[in-house]
Amino acid sequence: MKKKIFKKLNDRYRLIIYNDTTFQSVWSMKLSRLKVFTVTSLLSAVIVILVILLIATTGLREYIPGYPGAEYRQMLVRNALIADSLETELNRRDEYLATIKTIISGEVPEDYLAEDSVPEVENVEFQVYNHDSVFQDKLLAEQTSLSVDNSGKSDLSLSQIHFFVPVKGVVTNHFDLATDHFGVDLVSSPNSRISAVLDGTVIFSGFTLETGYVIHVQHHSDLISVYMHNSELLKFRGDKVKAGESIAFIGNTGELSTGPHLHFEIWHEGNPLDPEQYIDF
Repeated sequence: MKKKIFKKLNDRYRLIIYNDTTFQSVWSMKLSRLKVFTVTSLLSAVIVILVILLIATTGLREYIPGYPGAEYRQMLVRNALIADSLETELNRRDEYLATIKTIISGEVPEDYLAEDSVPEVENVEFQVYNHDSVFQDKLLAEQTSLSVDNSGKSDLSLSQIHFFVPVKGVVTNHFDLATDHFGVDLVSSPNSRISAVLDGTVIFSGFTLETGYVIHVQHHSDLISVYMHNSELLKFRGDKVKAGESIAFIGNTGELSTGPHLHFEIWHEGNPLDPEQYIDF
């Protein structure tokens, strides 16, 4: 049976093309069933491979049912970031409610006051300061070297303040009030650490759709520094930071970001300043 099948596959045939008018042979070729089957299989395999490559390397793959489009993938990433931010906020809310519950019950939260850190009442000395509470520790530390007036501002002018460089990099977009670009864009190596430019207190640390992960730091002399588009934040609201201390990692988060960089701003008394006039990047 096998010999008969093999013989049939190897039986030779001749394909001849005739001129319909003169009946003269124009072209001929010897064929066998095995040869026809082999050539047909190879051509089919090549066509299938070419179609797969065409779909996989071009935009045609987005027309395949079930394959997510570019906008859908961006929406997934954005929703994942929002969900992560919401989860963090929910954890903070739960901690806050637990602390309130502890205080209402007449107990002292362990995370806020350690037993050995509570001073004796007779050893407490009260002094009057006209400063915001978040700057009190810094002002006490500097009162021996700086004179402070009743408004809580240092007698140093902006030109006398030494700013720490937030990140070593190249300025790709400069300060421009006409285009509402209130800072500078700094491009640096991936995962570079971003440092606080002055001592201060974190007044905002969170995520927004347009600017991504953002951190704001309040400094003396009514100065606020802003760091946008970070990939990760290392400090949270209420944390005190020192000049040069790492507060975030450079990133590419937010709808307004076009690539990994740091958008850095300095505000003084509610007005934006050109960072390049005070910091040598």
